[in-house]
Amino acid sequence: MADALWIRQLPLGDMGNFTYIIADRASAEALVIDPSAPPVAIMAVLKKEALTLKGVLLTHGHFDHVVDVNMYTVPVYLSRDEAGAYTPAAKNLVRTSDGDKIPLGAFTVECLHTPGHTPGCQCFGVDGNLFTGDVLFIDAVGRTDFPGGSSEALFTSLQRLKRLPPATMVWPGHNYGALPHAALGALCQSNPFLVCESMAEFREYLG
Repeated sequence: MADALWIRQLPLGDMGNFTYIIADRASAEALVIDPSAPPVAIMAVLKKEALTLKGVLLTHGHFDHVVDVNMYTVPVYLSRDEAGAYTPAAKNLVRTSDGDKIPLGAFTVECLHTPGHTPGCQCFGVDGNLFTGDVLFIDAVGRTDFPGGSSEALFTSLQRLKRLPPATMVWPGHNYGALPHAALGALCQSNPFLVCESMAEFREYLG
């Protein structure tokens, strides 16, 4: 459809990362989600597609998701709840809160605070798509044993995501699954961490 959100999933970096470029084709406005490679690689795609970068969205502040964000001249969006140790030195850092809206042409990107992997993890929802960073993968979830991680917070965040429409397309932060993306409804049946109905069961899966 001509009015559908344009999404490019880029496998970049040395840790199986996915970087995303999302765009409104009508306005040629674009946002980058979780840059995992220097800007030159991402800008080459923007130039080829004749898109104008309007901002960088960070699901969290771990080093493999914020590569060279200090080199961007556009706003760089990070949750205000992210730990100081995970806050990159971006020139135009904009702190977001749960429910904040970021414009993208005719579309609106919503910030969903989903802590657990880090205190300031956030997902981005737009046009039936959910960019989950390291909160939710296709077959697994993010680790909680890093500083600032919390299995209880992650379980609560996942319960929130499970309430979204089943047709929501999940785009993870790493290529750790059998598929590069999948519908949330399918993951609620196949991802063992989403199948868990209690904190005790969730902790058992986490190990």
